[in-house]
Amino acid sequence: MKLIIAYIQPHKLQDVKKSLYDNEIFKMSVTNALGCGSQKGYHESYRGVDFEVNLLKKVRLEVAVNENFVDKTINAIIDGARTGQIGDGKIFVMDLPECIRIRTGDKGNDAIG
Repeated sequence: MKLIIAYIQPHKLQDVKKSLYDNEIFKMSVTNALGCGSQKGYHESYRGVDFEVNLLKKVRLEVAVNENFVDKTINAIIDGARTGQIGDGKIFVMDLPECIRIRTGDKGNDAIG
């Protein structure tokens, strides 16, 4: 089992969800996040005062999958999120040692579904 965490642009969320659904991946968690990377933010002026905005809005997407869905999930996220510009995001793949479905008590691959 793997936990796939992706940070993407907020406006690409619908495209990523559609791409995941097209690849039969329906279970995910989505969280609003702030972060910075290669973009390094931008400068803005408010009431004549310049300030740097270096924490940009991102969306954190988490998907727990069985081994046979890892590549499919990664490719679906890339297909939906890629614009070719700096700031498209990052994908992290982590081992998931255990998963338990609270309702039934199922564990492991059965719990992920």
